[in-house]
Amino acid sequence: MNRLLTTDKLICALDTGLRTLFAKPHSERAHPDMAIDESPMDNQQKKHVSALMRVNHTGEVCAQALYSGQALTAQSAATSITMQQAAREETEHLAWCESRIEALGGHTSVLNPLFYAGSFAIGAVAGALGDKWSLSFLEETEKQVGAHLASHLDQLPATDEKSRRIIEQMQIDEAKHANDARQQGAAELPAPIKFCMTKMSQLMTSTTYHI
Repeated sequence: MNRLLTTDKLICALDTGLRTLFAKPHSERAHPDMAIDESPMDNQQKKHVSALMRVNHTGEVCAQALYSGQALTAQSAATSITMQQAAREETEHLAWCESRIEALGGHTSVLNPLFYAGSFAIGAVAGALGDKWSLSFLEETEKQVGAHLASHLDQLPATDEKSRRIIEQMQIDEAKHANDARQQGAAELPAPIKFCMTKMSQLMTSTTYHI
């Protein structure tokens, strides 16, 4: 029975990875910017906003990978379900970011498979350490993503209401995920681990802005 469950989890993890990296993401909710008209921007502004949304898109790819890895090695069914649910909700963010990038004439990062593999490995290790630590990684990940989103809001052109609406809704969702993890018993991560997560996040941000 346990072997069957493990096989099912592996198939689910593989399916999530393939869909995240190669399939067109879909959103059950309406895109936050759907009712907003496109505002005039020059080519430099479009290039900058597209790069910011590319960073956000790769951040969501990393989140998908992390949660998929955690779901695979989670010690309880409840935690596994929490991770799978978080991953499903992050898929909507992928759809919103990708749609916005396309509208601006940009492209998603070619480094996504590399970052997915690294994040999946980290998630699998976190899940194996125990549920409270797995939830801690979820909470800290969402906090750091929220901080990135806040900084991106400050960098948007004042007239770009479409990108602003997307990022603001993503902020709301990320905060909810972090709060849910805390309510379910997330432990406080040691400072060195938070530091390493921050450095990895900075590496992702600096590379995917350009590539």
